[in-house]
Amino acid sequence: MKLKVYTIVLFIAVAFLFQACTEVEKTEKPVNFVIIYFDDMGYGDLTLTGALDYETPHLDQMAAQGLFFTRHYSPQAVCSASRAGLLTGCYPNRVGFSGALSHASKTGISADEETLAEVLKKKGYATAIYGKWHLGVQDKFLPTRHGFDEFYGIPYSNDMWPYHPRGPGAYPELPLFENETIVNDAVTPDDQKQFTTEFTERTVAFIQKNRENPFFVYLAHPMPHVPLYVSDKFEGKSEQGLYGDVMMELDWSVGQVIQTLKENELEKNTLVIFTSDNGPWLNYGNHAGTTGGLREGKGTSFEGGQRVPCLMYWKGTISPGTVNNALISSIDFLPTLAEFAGAPLPEKKIDGVSISSLIKGENVEPPRKSFWYYYRRNSLEAVQDGNWKLVFPHPGRTYGGFEPGNDGQPGRVNENFPHEGGLYDLRRDPGEQYNLIEFYPEIVERLEKIAAEAREDLGDDLTENPGKNRREPGRAENN
Repeated sequence: MKLKVYTIVLFIAVAFLFQACTEVEKTEKPVNFVIIYFDDMGYGDLTLTGALDYETPHLDQMAAQGLFFTRHYSPQAVCSASRAGLLTGCYPNRVGFSGALSHASKTGISADEETLAEVLKKKGYATAIYGKWHLGVQDKFLPTRHGFDEFYGIPYSNDMWPYHPRGPGAYPELPLFENETIVNDAVTPDDQKQFTTEFTERTVAFIQKNRENPFFVYLAHPMPHVPLYVSDKFEGKSEQGLYGDVMMELDWSVGQVIQTLKENELEKNTLVIFTSDNGPWLNYGNHAGTTGGLREGKGTSFEGGQRVPCLMYWKGTISPGTVNNALISSIDFLPTLAEFAGAPLPEKKIDGVSISSLIKGENVEPPRKSFWYYYRRNSLEAVQDGNWKLVFPHPGRTYGGFEPGNDGQPGRVNENFPHEGGLYDLRRDPGEQYNLIEFYPEIVERLEKIAAEAREDLGDDLTENPGKNRREPGRAENN
């Protein structure tokens, strides 16, 4: 009898030990990362943020099963600068970026900067980018020279081609790259119709291929940046027209990625991040998105230009249906992912802070307190601290007062409107309509001190301050 009891006890102990070992094995699996970056999608372009006449069910489901950051900011309100910030963890002007690089640019990302891909490579990650790069077109600037094992996509924006509204001759043919080889030297409209599908399929195949290894994949969709193209699968599917069709196909893409993770049992050790590079290009009218009521749009440092949705999904780590109102930016992704991967941070100074505690749902003080809004070459146009935003007088873009364009043709904008300075309470006035600068001098003083710190560090063309800690971009002698 005693032998039987001892046997049962031993069996139970072994079972518990096996379960404990299995749990340790599960927790010790490296975390995989997927970043999905849309181009020119506005704050109001998802069903859950108010989109009309089309639906984004997969993104809605991602939010329902994951985390929605309501106060997420792109590093800068334009293509190249935003992507530089995402991949280096720095304000773009720290690493020599501003605006959008042209097809003929002789600058790009410096070899002295460590990208997120290079940081993760130190821990043995397989890395890939599919879609739009826009950090330099010469060989030395291509993704495969900056930590990515694979690249399939376009080197800059999808409108930099002969079909641009400026007309024939404004741009050369748009090339499509595979790694460092041009596999299509003249992308056609029919080719662009397949971009969303092709880049999604490449991402799915990469995940399947690396399901036993740690991986990082950056799916940088060229859409919904104009010109808009959609595959036959989604053409005419929305009530909004082509823009709605494109958003529905992009939403499908997100669904395909998450379904692949489920099918390969990777949900519990994969963090998926979804956001946009900047707000909508409003003068394109029915081919543009919406800010959801925020002020101005792409190309401005007002909320409509830089505040964009951010969703994250990580089964078992992120509590379903979480909404977080803390201030974050895409520059925070690099230090966060490095922490989850156990990878060392770049040697050079970065501006991002880890938001791992927010992702895990810990009840802690938000790690990011302030944010600097830079635009143009190096103009500090605003600063944010807590719920307050101080805007400095500056010349800049406004869409106001002009009729938007239609069907792919842009309407006019004023690129040098003299914006007045102002103080805005973003808690009550995210649309930046009510200037409170006369009523809260103590808050203005506090934000001016933050601005002084930014000017000392990174400079400010508006006050003719060169700054002390800006770094040069990479430079190429020949195109």
